Amino acid sequence: MVSGVLAGLFGIGGGLVIVPVLVFLFTAHGLPTELVMVMAIATSLATIILTATSSVLAHHRLGSVLWDKVFRLVPGVILGAIVGAAIAGHINAGFLKAIFILFLLYVGIQMALEIQPKTGSADYSRQIDFRVAGVIGLLSSLLGIGGGTLTVPYLVHCRYPMRNAVAIASACGLPIAVTGTISYMVLGMNAPNLPEWSFGYVYLPSFFGVAIGSIFTAPFGAKLAHKLPAQQLKRYFSLLIFVLAAKLMWY
Repeated sequence: MVSGVLAGLFGIGGGLVIVPVLVFLFTAHGLPTELVMVMAIATSLATIILTATSSVLAHHRLGSVLWDKVFRLVPGVILGAIVGAAIAGHINAGFLKAIFILFLLYVGIQMALEIQPKTGSADYSRQIDFRVAGVIGLLSSLLGIGGGTLTVPYLVHCRYPMRNAVAIASACGLPIAVTGTISYMVLGMNAPNLPEWSFGYVYLPSFFGVAIGSIFTAPFGAKLAHKLPAQQLKRYFSLLIFVLAAKLMWY
C-alpha cells in the first residue's frame, strides 16, 4: 500500500521500496541468504506488470504515448531484460545487493538535489536506441524496477517533452516487467531451497499482497500529488531512500 501511494505521488516505480522491504522480510522469515536478493527482485518485477499496465492505459487515453518510439525501444529492452535476469541468477548475492544499493544512492541524490534531465540536440538512430534500450532493460531486470528513472532522462535528451517521455517510459516498463518476470520464473524453476508457493524466483504470496495493496493506493497517491508540494516531498522521500540504502548495507 505504501509503495502504491509513493508511485502515484512521485511517479516512480514501486521497486525502489518493494525490493528493500522484501529483502528485510525474506531475511526475517529465514529464506536462504543466496535467494533473498534475487527473489526480492523477481517478485518486485512481477508486481510492476500490474502497475505498468494501469499506467500505460492511463497515458494512452491521454494520448501521451508515442508508439513509434516505444516500438523502436521494445526489442532492446526485452533482450536486455532477459540478459539481466540471467546475470542476476548467477552472480553473488552480495554483489547483487551492492548494485542495488548504488542505484538507490543514485536516485536518492537525484531527488534530493532535484536534478532534472537535460535536453539534448539530436534524435538518435535506431541502432543507438536499440543499444541504450538494451542497457536499460538489463539494469531494470537486474534491479527489479520498471526502468522509468533510466528511460525518461534518455528520452528527454532525445528532445521529447517530459509528458511524452514519462508515457513512453511507462509503455517500455511493461515489456521489461513481463520479460524479466518470465525469465526469473524459468531460470529459478530448479533452484534449490526455494520456499513453498514459489514460481521460480517469484514468491507468489508477496506478489499478490503487494499487487493488491498498490493497485488500490496508487490512485490515492496520484490525487495527493495535486494537493501536496510534491517537489518538497521528494526531498523527504530521498531521505527514505538513503535510510533503505544504509539499512541494506548492514543487513
